[in-house]
Amino acid sequence: MPTGLLILLYLVAALLPLGLAWAQGLTPRPLVDELASGAGILALTVILAEFLLLGRYRFVARRLGTDIVMRMHQLLARGAAILALVHPFLYTTRRAPAPDWDSHRQFFVTADFSALWPGIIAWLLLPALVLMAIGRSTLGFRYETWRMLHGLGAALIAGFAVLHALRAGRYSADPAMSIVWLALLGIALFALAYVYVLTPLVQLRRPWRVSAVTPVALKTWEVSLRPARNFPFRYHAGQFAWLNIGTNPFGLWENPFSISSAPSAGPELRFLIKELGDFTDTIGQIKPGCRAYLDGPHGHLSVTGHSAPGIALIAGGVGIAPMLATLRELHARNDPRPTALIYGNRTEEQIACRAELESIASEHGTRLTHVLSAPPKDWHGATGMVSPDLLRAHFSDPEHKRWLYVLCGPAPMLEAVEDALIELGIPSRNILSERFSYD
Repeated sequence: MPTGLLILLYLVAALLPLGLAWAQGLTPRPLVDELASGAGILALTVILAEFLLLGRYRFVARRLGTDIVMRMHQLLARGAAILALVHPFLYTTRRAPAPDWDSHRQFFVTADFSALWPGIIAWLLLPALVLMAIGRSTLGFRYETWRMLHGLGAALIAGFAVLHALRAGRYSADPAMSIVWLALLGIALFALAYVYVLTPLVQLRRPWRVSAVTPVALKTWEVSLRPARNFPFRYHAGQFAWLNIGTNPFGLWENPFSISSAPSAGPELRFLIKELGDFTDTIGQIKPGCRAYLDGPHGHLSVTGHSAPGIALIAGGVGIAPMLATLRELHARNDPRPTALIYGNRTEEQIACRAELESIASEHGTRLTHVLSAPPKDWHGATGMVSPDLLRAHFSDPEHKRWLYVLCGPAPMLEAVEDALIELGIPSRNILSERFSYD
């Protein structure tokens, strides 16, 4: 499905309730009151549509990119929170039970507590949910705890907000609007059930087992998995999967990790995982034979389908994982295109799979550049950050403008590298990146 059509369908869904409200032809109230109703209707629509922007639906993420879908999810949630917060304060019409002759609530806004209490709960929960998501790292929530609270909170907000609209809404009293709200709520809850119930049920039929856990750098491990049963798993180098090791697939312990193995290497999957807290701190304690489940593949950080005459890979830290998969695949397939890898770390001990990278560089002809921000005294390579000057030194020739650039690493590094590449004249369509942390 084309990207433009996906965006159009989302806009149509988001504006449908507003269009139905307008089509009712009710006598207009003061402009501010109409804005109040419009803000509430639009906020509720966006909230319900948010459930489809979870980053787990490949038919959406394949076109837009998982990171873009998640960014849309974050920004739209903040916008919906603002609309919902101002919604009750915009009304100027008198708040009192509407008399029988004012059946369309033209001169009165309901003050019936039975109609208001669901909206009050949703109104209080929504900003709390958004703020908790923005400040998750500051608040110190474990990822698994936050994920459970986020999903449960979103479902409660959706349910209470729809109940409030059906009981208190001037326009939502229309049968067609009521059907739309209930249908959208059903779709939203199904989307949540798809992630938390249906997908785990499918995973139960496709278990994996840990075949090896290998240290590849300081506090960095490569976990190898093999299917416990005979089933296919098709993916492209550069993609990622949600991985759950040691528990059942219905648990909240899954995390997204990039696949570091090459598809042509066979059924074994490898994941490069760095100890960063929560589940990852115990990754080195996992024993071979441990049961695992995964949901994937996801992501678009793949060179498959791109016919660029050269490929540049720029990674920071554990962002080397999808680059390693890409290099392994290109090397296995004897891809003749020139390749370059710029790999940034803080210390020399953090360079993952160093010997293999140097072997690929030698055998495949990849131009390999290590960059350290805290190098040892005897370091003779590049130092500092992956800077515009470093990129200019590597990719300033005219033919480099036609190359494909694949980026993965910390968000500040990605932003700086993207800006520098665009200044070098690299078209944005030739730059692939995925980021999962935002302001």
